[in-house]
Amino acid sequence: MRIHAVHKLYDERLARSTRPFLARGCKVERCLFCMLRKHLCICSSKPEITSDAAFLLVMYDDEILKPSNTGRLIADLFEDTYAYIWSRTEPNPEMLALLEDPQWQPFVVFPAEYSAPERVADRVEMEPGKRPLFIMLDGSWAEAKKMFRKSPYLNQFPVLSINPEKPSRYKVREASKENQLGTAEVAARIIDLFGESRNADVLDLWFDVFRENYLTGKMNRVLPDDNAIIQLREYMASYA
Repeated sequence: MRIHAVHKLYDERLARSTRPFLARGCKVERCLFCMLRKHLCICSSKPEITSDAAFLLVMYDDEILKPSNTGRLIADLFEDTYAYIWSRTEPNPEMLALLEDPQWQPFVVFPAEYSAPERVADRVEMEPGKRPLFIMLDGSWAEAKKMFRKSPYLNQFPVLSINPEKPSRYKVREASKENQLGTAEVAARIIDLFGESRNADVLDLWFDVFRENYLTGKMNRVLPDDNAIIQLREYMASYA
């Protein structure tokens, strides 16, 4: 199994913890990669895709430790995914170097209403020879707004926004904003906007797999016969 940036960041963050992270469900025995209950592990069902896009996950401090986090689903599928813990005063030097790398064209993914109008982009228009680097601010809604306001090194980049027509399917955490989507759901909409509709479908289906298995474990239920893993496998087989 491919060990990606979110797995590595989780290990780094856990290693520097001075006290146990006592999130709800912390006593449950989980797979350390997908963070689901071990008997509901989805690692063996992870699909493979190819993409011209890359993602940068800027994660609020404890977000990386939460089993409910969906940013890791992006890293599961998109090989060029980078992940760093956010700091207001000491941003990671490697992250800053990544943002300055000329191969990338960064876009900050955030609602347009919080940005100056001149920064807002309604489509992914690429300069010749560059690839998109979609910057996801991963945390609670209050944490994401704080990261957006207090990260001056992101101010030079356009803000890419979506207007979700349907409510989130997440339901793992209670949303604090109407039509607020999970991080992976937003990434799927962005990838669709970029023109990789099949990859958007796969990420949506992978999100459904995680959501269903997470809630099944949380509520001590049994997976339905026509479960999300079967639907994902059928979709992937249709393109084989």
